[in-house]
Amino acid sequence: MPQPSTSSNSDGYDIAFRVLGIVLAIAVPLANLAWLGGNLTAWATDAGTSTSYQPVQALLHPDQLWPHLGETSRLLGTRILPAAVLLALAAISAALYKRHKDGGGGRRKRIDGMAKSKDIAPLMSKAVTAKARSLRPSLKDAKRIDAQDTGILLGNLQGTRHEVRMGYEDVAVAIMAPRSGKTTSLAIPSILAAPGPVLLTSNKAAGDAFTATYDARARVGQVWSMDPQQIAHTAREMWWNPLADAKTLDGAGRLAGHFLAASVDASQQGDFWSKAGSNILSQLFLAAALDERAITDVMSWLAFPADRTPLDILRDHGFAAVAAQLKGTVEGPPETRDGIYETARQYAAALLNTEISAWVTPQKDVREFKPAEFVTSTDTLFLLSKDGGGGASALIAACADSVMRAATAQAERTGGRLDPPMLAILDEAANVCKISDLPDLYSHLGSRGIIPITILQSYRQGQKVWSDAGMDALWSASTVKVIGSGIDDPDFADKLSRLIGDHDVETTSTSHSESGKSTSVSMRQERILPADAIRALPKGTALCFATGMRAAMLDLRPWYLEPGAEELSAASARASKAITARAVAKHTPTRTDFRKAA
Repeated sequence: MPQPSTSSNSDGYDIAFRVLGIVLAIAVPLANLAWLGGNLTAWATDAGTSTSYQPVQALLHPDQLWPHLGETSRLLGTRILPAAVLLALAAISAALYKRHKDGGGGRRKRIDGMAKSKDIAPLMSKAVTAKARSLRPSLKDAKRIDAQDTGILLGNLQGTRHEVRMGYEDVAVAIMAPRSGKTTSLAIPSILAAPGPVLLTSNKAAGDAFTATYDARARVGQVWSMDPQQIAHTAREMWWNPLADAKTLDGAGRLAGHFLAASVDASQQGDFWSKAGSNILSQLFLAAALDERAITDVMSWLAFPADRTPLDILRDHGFAAVAAQLKGTVEGPPETRDGIYETARQYAAALLNTEISAWVTPQKDVREFKPAEFVTSTDTLFLLSKDGGGGASALIAACADSVMRAATAQAERTGGRLDPPMLAILDEAANVCKISDLPDLYSHLGSRGIIPITILQSYRQGQKVWSDAGMDALWSASTVKVIGSGIDDPDFADKLSRLIGDHDVETTSTSHSESGKSTSVSMRQERILPADAIRALPKGTALCFATGMRAAMLDLRPWYLEPGAEELSAASARASKAITARAVAKHTPTRTDFRKAA
């Protein structure tokens, strides 16, 4: 005859004990609250004296303990009030438990295996503040240092209120898809808190970092806006001379390189025509710079290769070898010469546009922007260009490069570092600021007090501009990497998953047999954050990889949730409306236009 299983009896006992525990968890506090409520009601209504401690009697037979209380008062005091208090306590307990589970403040639950505060101590307040004192002589003896003077806020360590900051010797790359917080949580807060000069490249104006920070930065220094393609429809109140740094062969070559990078991808820059066109541009830029001409004169020389003016200038200034190279090209086979010159013309075609070239040629009653003066100020430079701006984006990249080189020279003159440091936010760098050797610059900019943050939409976008090797170099040289939501590249997501690593996961298994139930515990390794979880990172979070530290998950801090956001929002709205008004005015026909049309 089959015997009942012992495991079934065991399961029945488990259920009975659980039910008993739930009943006691409700009945015990409810009985105590009934006794307390009855006494309080009796005292409040003067309907008899308080009774001794009898919680069970108060719950089951309150009429015997307080016979002089009215039925309604007894119902309120011993039934409704205790039940309401118990429900409220249960709700509060549930909320507190959820807050503790999520890490406090309604934040998302911390992921097991990701960095804790001790794992990224160098990015925490105490260490960043101490580092700032050693890096910045101006802060060495300060009794109190504001957080914004110690480093750039990246966000809060997920599930905590601990701020994570990169110091003013770090260099960063941020890979964040559109609408993942790259502007609202990284670019804008960094610009607003920057203690020194700020450089921003962007392809947007209205409702972006330009409008959100313009007024705030205008209060701490002069704001310069270079807008050759009229993204913000700003008046031309500055001009910059790109030939100022082209009086050496290296400087002229760098300037030509910006036009090359803006026109062709990294994979095409090594072919004959690209290199030859870039060489011609560098030789003509050198001649124009030595003779202190405007950069637009180069277009005239490109149109007439037989013009001997650049040859004479180069010889007169001791660049005979360069002149010989230029002469060899000019006097070479016509089909080769014409191909080279046409390539160079295409690279520099934007200079034919007078609205663009006006920003880089001397203008009457318009102040010249000088990078050497800018890097010692608290001014702000906004460099705006459209995606695929060709030669226009070349000028943006050249100006940004010129500023960073001026900052490097100034740092060398002042003990090796800028104090205060300069912040360079290269937003949409792969579209509007293609500095070919940016990966190489990353190796020393941080040590000079020049803090670049290159913002890309994807890793592949960087590979397209700097090649696979160049993007790998940029990634490796960055001491801080921020990865936001929207990573759809499976290879890159898997790479990040492997960098985050594995952790031990406890696995419990239960088996049933005739002798009863047995439980065993084993450990297995599992990815902390698999590729699909990285792809599904929720908006408002980001991964942070810092040199020599475990990967951390961050809660981003968008500017519109910070103190003073209302004032900034109002200023941004005013600036956006002004852009719209300027655009409308520019494209609205006037009476004179109608008369001309007639």
